Amino acid sequence: MSYERDNIRQMTGYTSGEQPVDASTLKLNTNENPYPPSPQVQVRLNDLRIESLRTYPHPTADPLRDLLAVTHAVHRENIVVTHGGDEALRLAVTTYVEPGAAFGMTDPSYSLYPVLAQIHGARVVKIALDDNWHLPRNFADELNEAGANLACIVNPHAPSGTLTDTDRISQLAESLNGVLLVDEAYVDFVDPALRYDAVRLVNAFDNLLILRTFSKGYSLAGLRLGYLIGAAPLIEPLVQKTRDSFNIDYISQQLGEAAITDRAYAEQTWANVRAARRLLRDDLLGLGFAVNPSQSNFLLVEVPLALPMTAEQIYLALKDAGILVRYFDTPLLDDKLRITVGTEGQNRQLINVLQTALNNCS
Repeated sequence: MSYERDNIRQMTGYTSGEQPVDASTLKLNTNENPYPPSPQVQVRLNDLRIESLRTYPHPTADPLRDLLAVTHAVHRENIVVTHGGDEALRLAVTTYVEPGAAFGMTDPSYSLYPVLAQIHGARVVKIALDDNWHLPRNFADELNEAGANLACIVNPHAPSGTLTDTDRISQLAESLNGVLLVDEAYVDFVDPALRYDAVRLVNAFDNLLILRTFSKGYSLAGLRLGYLIGAAPLIEPLVQKTRDSFNIDYISQQLGEAAITDRAYAEQTWANVRAARRLLRDDLLGLGFAVNPSQSNFLLVEVPLALPMTAEQIYLALKDAGILVRYFDTPLLDDKLRITVGTEGQNRQLINVLQTALNNCS
């Protein structure tokens, strides 16, 4: 006998990116920052005393919330700290979506979104992006018609890396009847010249949430630390009602404080990734690939029919050579690869292996 709820039995769970079986594998498939965390994180870790783990941590991580509030020019009440960006998403679904109501997203998008919605018993409404990976003009109208309580968009978009500007974000927040969550997991890699800043909009819209994470920009994917920014009435139920008790452990709070305090170090890694992104895109274009312009730390690479290998064949050849990239065996993406931007040396290794593989098939 199965004791699962019907919706759990019928759904498909989230599939994470491949993990390497060999330490020498070049991992360019899960969008980690190729640089280590700030040295100040190591210093704080070394200074932690084992007896500190005897007692519970600060229940709402207020010291970290205060540092984040200063960083983003908001107030503590505008922030809830979460166990990674994924808990932030789960909290948003749990708090704002009535079971059986609609949850909105783009197609394609982060594949965890529909999983969380289905766990909650919500209806998933997917709105296709246009041919340039932009939100369609009728995005808000369709979601309102479906009665969506919550809509999530990734910005910069995954897997394309396309950025939606703040004017469009404003239009969406104003037009949507439900809550708009802008998942900014990759926002630290946006070109500063674009002056993108959606956080300032939370003071203007009471239905706007901004998701941030330490996983990408601060090189702390293994720590599982994130946060949401929004109007105080939107954040309050997350902090006081639906958040797990003591959801952020003491070590994570301490290391998060160290990382955000040394933001200058992180900013330098972001600049390094942006520079490497430009060079990697140029090299891939030179090999005959079509590469979507990206404002994230990855590139969506289309494999044209003119090349002697398919996307899947290239993925497998790279894997055999000890390099992991992401291949999606799904419509719209099965002729593409998503490649994380590595260091200059890692990117050169990738290009050399690609060049050899293509030459061998010519």
